[in-house]
Amino acid sequence: MTSSTPLPDRIAPAPRRAGLARRLVPLLALPPVLALLGGCNLVVMSPAGYVAEQQRNLVLAATGLMLLIIIPVIFFTLFFAWRYRATNEDAVYDPEWHHSTQLEVLIWTAPLMIIIALGALTWIGTHTLDPFRPLSKIDAKRDVPAGVEPLQVEVVAMDWKWLFLYPQYGIASVNELAAPVDRPIQFKITATDVMNTFYIPTLAGMVYAMPGMQTQLHAVINREGAYEGRSAHYSGAGFSNMFFKFNGVTNEAFDQWVAKTKAQGGELTQDAYLELEKPSESEPARFYKSYAKGLFDRIIGMCPRPEQMCVGEMVKIDARGGASGQEAEANYDRLQYDNRMADRGNEAPGATGPASGTGPHGQTQPQGMKPRPDMGNPDSRGQGETALPGQEKAPEIKAPDSQGQKEGGQIAPKQLNQ
Repeated sequence: MTSSTPLPDRIAPAPRRAGLARRLVPLLALPPVLALLGGCNLVVMSPAGYVAEQQRNLVLAATGLMLLIIIPVIFFTLFFAWRYRATNEDAVYDPEWHHSTQLEVLIWTAPLMIIIALGALTWIGTHTLDPFRPLSKIDAKRDVPAGVEPLQVEVVAMDWKWLFLYPQYGIASVNELAAPVDRPIQFKITATDVMNTFYIPTLAGMVYAMPGMQTQLHAVINREGAYEGRSAHYSGAGFSNMFFKFNGVTNEAFDQWVAKTKAQGGELTQDAYLELEKPSESEPARFYKSYAKGLFDRIIGMCPRPEQMCVGEMVKIDARGGASGQEAEANYDRLQYDNRMADRGNEAPGATGPASGTGPHGQTQPQGMKPRPDMGNPDSRGQGETALPGQEKAPEIKAPDSQGQKEGGQIAPKQLNQ
């Protein structure tokens, strides 16, 4: 009688080939995907300004350092899975193995060194590329020439367009910006309504534009061309078309552009600005040979209209302890910043006072709160004449006298922020 030793189960050649074919099927999708990616414009990787170039180099350096860990981890994960597969009888099986000092040193030292390098690189890059920091170099080989005055551009993010003011030349433009090559640019950035982001990928990184505040960006364009700027922060219905053109031109071409604007542009008066401030989409480029004096400061102060109180004046009032009496009543009307949408009929359905002048939409008086006509009591607006089922009509309230007294209690005088 003969005996045979059972061989370990092995995959038959035909099924193995079938399984391999199934695993290779996803690779067939690579050519179409690569073809689609070939049409992408990697504008961040093709900078035209020195600041954007340094930011690109920072991205590449950080990515390279991280790949020093990622690539070996992926390689050895696949290698160990293949080397110690169940069907490999040549692999050494050591169930008692549990520690290797050399391997532990490698596993912990390499990532630690890379983290230290990334931290140092990020710290240096963050301070070097601070948008508030004036430029010391035009490019990697040239310093900023002595006596060169930066081009000042005041940027205003609006709904949904961009306004650019040139205080050194007294001109302005909408949705188009020009700057000379190799001349430092100092942007002062703000917004009229909601937070936004000023971004020219080939020039520098993103900087927020916020109402009532001013941010800055120092940059330089090193190559002639027409580049695209955009809003990089969602700001409403017209966000998708909130683009502008940035032209990098020679000094002679920039002087011609300024002269043409002064000769053919309109006048951005206060009334023209208030009309421009209204929400609009896909605005064409337009140019102004002059603009109202102090316009940018009034936009930052949130007081483009003559009757509005600027933030600086409000701060002074707060510094001396606030206002009361007739002065407070007069200031109340000057502090209406957010009701322009209601005046145009564009008020959001849920908007309530005091900014919109509309009271709460609910008909139920909150428990423990005394009804007040000036704070939007529905009955005082004629909306609560008939009480809802199961509810009592709010009691009628007489207007307070000069001392702030009324029947049933005392109400505080109207404050500046109401």
